[in-house]
Amino acid sequence: MAKVASSSSASDILLFVKQPALQQIYDTAPIGLACLSPDCRYLQINQRLTEICGISVEGHLGRFVRDCVPALADSVEAIVRSIMATGEPVIGVEVAGQRADQIEERHWVTYWHPLRAPSGEIVAINVAAEEITERKRAEREVRAARDAAETALRHLRETQDSLIEAEKLAALGRMVAGIAHEVNSPVGISLTVASTLQQKAAQFSAKAASGDLRRSSLNAFLDLVRDAASQLVTNLSRSAERIQSFKQVALDQSQSERRSFDPGLLAEQVLSHLTRDSKRQSIAIGCHCEPNLSMDSYPGPLGQVLTHLVINAMTHAFGEGIDGRIDIRMAASGAEHVELLVVDNGCGMTPDAKRLAFDPFFTTRRRFGATGLGLHIVHTIVTERLGGRINLESERGAGTTVSLILPREAPRLEKKE
Repeated sequence: MAKVASSSSASDILLFVKQPALQQIYDTAPIGLACLSPDCRYLQINQRLTEICGISVEGHLGRFVRDCVPALADSVEAIVRSIMATGEPVIGVEVAGQRADQIEERHWVTYWHPLRAPSGEIVAINVAAEEITERKRAEREVRAARDAAETALRHLRETQDSLIEAEKLAALGRMVAGIAHEVNSPVGISLTVASTLQQKAAQFSAKAASGDLRRSSLNAFLDLVRDAASQLVTNLSRSAERIQSFKQVALDQSQSERRSFDPGLLAEQVLSHLTRDSKRQSIAIGCHCEPNLSMDSYPGPLGQVLTHLVINAMTHAFGEGIDGRIDIRMAASGAEHVELLVVDNGCGMTPDAKRLAFDPFFTTRRRFGATGLGLHIVHTIVTERLGGRINLESERGAGTTVSLILPREAPRLEKKE
C-alpha cells in the first residue's frame, strides 16, 4: 500500500509542485498538464489543458475537479483513488467531453502518475493529456470510407453475379437458337415428304376408286411409300436425337448435378448446337475426342465452359468475313485427368489482353456489346467447380490455345446449410 500524505497542508503541496523547472515545463508543453491533490483539487494546470472546460488557469487553482469539469469528475476521482490505493500509474485512458460553447466533442488520451515526496508519500497526481480529436475524426472518416467501399463492393459483386447469370442465360439462348435451326431442317424435309405422300396417296386412292389401277401404278406408289418412309424415319430420328441432346444439355446446365458421363460425347452434343453460328461466320469447328473417356464430374458446368470458349473464339479471333477454324481436342492426361484443348487460328492476343483475359469485365469488343465475362466465367467454373487448371497461350497473328486439365473425378462440393 502506498503512503499517503496526511499531515501536509495544501500550501505545502503547492510549494512542492511549484518549482521553477516544473513551471517552465507546464507553460511550454504542447500537451495538457495538471497536478491534482489526493482529494482532486487542481494544484497546477497549464493553458493547454484548460481548453477542456474553458476556465482559465487561475480559475482552476485550488478548485475541485467536480467544480470545473463535472462530467469527468467520477472518472477522475476513480483514477485518483486507484493510484492512491495501489501506488501504480494509470496510462492510456481516453476521455471525451464537449464544452457548452463548442459543437464538436473533443477527445484526449490521458496518463496518470503519482508524485511522491522524498519520504515516499504520494502528495499529488501528475496528469498528462494529449488531444486526439483529429485522430478520432480521421478514424471516423476512414470507417465511413471503408463502409462505403464495402457497400460499393457488395453492390458490384451483386451486379457481377447478375451479369454472370445473364451471360449464362445468353449462352443457353444461343443453344436454343442452334437447336431450333438443327431441328427445323429435318422437320421441314419430313413435312415436305409427308405432304407429297399425302398427295400421291389421294391420287392412288382416286385411281383405285375409278377402277383404272394398273400394276405399274401400284409398284410406283409402293416405291414412293418406301422412299418416303425411309426419309421420314431418317429425318425424324435426326430431330429426335437433336431434341434429346438439347434436353440433356439443358438439364445439365440448369441443375448442375454430378454424374458419370463421356466428355467426348458431351462435347459433340454441345458443339452440334453451335453449328448455325459457325456456318454463318464461315468458321469450321472440328472435334477430335479420344473414345471411351469417362468422368465423374459436372457435365452442365463443363458444357458451359466449352460453349463459352467456342463462342469467345468465334467472337474475338476472327474479323468480319474472314474464314477460320476452331479445333476441340480431348484426351486422357495420365490416369486421373483429362486434357481439353480449344485451338483457333485467329488473330491472337496482345500481351496486355492475354494478361487480363480472365479478369471480369475486361473485353476488347465492348462497343460491339461484349460484357467481358465469358472467360471469367470459364476460369471460375474450371477452378472452383470442376477442380481443374486453365492456361492460355496466344500471340498476335498466331492464334490462341486454351488448355484445361480437369480431374476425372471432380472434388465434392460442400452443401450449404
